[in-house]
Amino acid sequence: MFRGLRWGLRKLGQVAKPILPQGLYARSLLIIITPVVILQSVVAFVFMERHWELVTERLSQAVTRDIAAVIEMVETFPENEADQTEVIRIARDALDLNVAFLPDTALPTALPKPFFDLLDRTLSQEISRRIQRPFWIDTVGRSNLVEVRVKLDDGQVLRVFARRNQTYASNSHIFLVWMTGASLVLLIVAVLFLRNQIRPVLRLADAADRFGRGQEVDEEMNLRGAREIRRATIAFWRMRERIERHVDQRTAMLSGVSHDLRTILTRFKLELALLGDEKAAQEMGRDVDEMQAMLEGYLAFARGDDGEVSAPCNVEELLADIAQTASTNEHTVEVRFDGAPTASVKPLAFKRLVTNLVTNAQRHADNVALRGERTADQLIVTVDDDGPGIPSEKREDVFRPFFRLDEARNLDESGTGLGLAIARDIARAHGGDITLGDSPLGGLQAKITIPA
Repeated sequence: MFRGLRWGLRKLGQVAKPILPQGLYARSLLIIITPVVILQSVVAFVFMERHWELVTERLSQAVTRDIAAVIEMVETFPENEADQTEVIRIARDALDLNVAFLPDTALPTALPKPFFDLLDRTLSQEISRRIQRPFWIDTVGRSNLVEVRVKLDDGQVLRVFARRNQTYASNSHIFLVWMTGASLVLLIVAVLFLRNQIRPVLRLADAADRFGRGQEVDEEMNLRGAREIRRATIAFWRMRERIERHVDQRTAMLSGVSHDLRTILTRFKLELALLGDEKAAQEMGRDVDEMQAMLEGYLAFARGDDGEVSAPCNVEELLADIAQTASTNEHTVEVRFDGAPTASVKPLAFKRLVTNLVTNAQRHADNVALRGERTADQLIVTVDDDGPGIPSEKREDVFRPFFRLDEARNLDESGTGLGLAIARDIARAHGGDITLGDSPLGGLQAKITIPA
């Protein structure tokens, strides 16, 4: 049984998931409003079913008994106009009914039933049950009065006007008004309360996102909201301090390693230079140059963005500069940019990212196209080439550090196999990513997508 219930709830959740709000604020409101609406609906149904109908039934019975008493008096004193006048007076003074006797005429045609026919239905049932004569009622025409016509045995028609509140619990809407008003007050209180509770969560999420993208975080973010939210905020600040301390230690270590190794390589170069132009010295010199290039590549990968802060940058000019620099070699890089040229990026890291991709494309292709586009919420840069491309099943592998294809497509200038790994690391540090696909030029397309 419980398994079936759980299966049913899971299916219901799958069906409702696409139409449910995705935000925490909207979902919290839904959690509060839904039980209130269900509770109010149940209360209203019980009230309508048990109270409203019961009161209306009792009132209709009372009016019907009064009309039956009038008919009984009329039929007790037939053909006596003075007695009918006395009956009319008694009905007016004692029963609060406006009674009149119409000549022998046919009853009017039945009127259409009103949309909400509680009074019409209840009063008709009572008249049919107690009086058992042809009748006609109008519960709609005159808003404050209910008209009843009954065909008497002598052919006359008894017309009775009764006040609506004599037959109908007309003040019951006050209950619904109070119920609706209370619900609105509850809803307003819930909205104000949830806004104050969710605002710190949004600020914390924004701070975490900015910190992850290397942007400045508001130092004045105060502890607000519920205890759990305050704990999450404190945990975030402590995590940020640990990460910054770790980054500082790593930067200091890399600076020391870089200085020591570069010093040794420089000494090697000087010693080789003193040996002259001997063939062995030239070969050793090339090895030292290659070793230095590899060292720079390893250090660049280990440093990441090196703590660089995002700032507004003219990406159009930056791409043009990269294309111009790359075009000084044997290849020409075509460049184009669409949209607003300014975007918030880490200029040096972003330039290294695009340069890595362009250099990699130039190594394997004759033609390279560099495209930039600034949309409302994204910065998109694509590097297309007409080279041999990369098989689709290998396009994720090439982002792994030190992974090498046969064609060495993922090598950077240092030949370390870190070119695309460094590029993806920089793109993700901006909150974006790199994807590889088929280029319209016939080769590989590297697409950088960064939130702007």
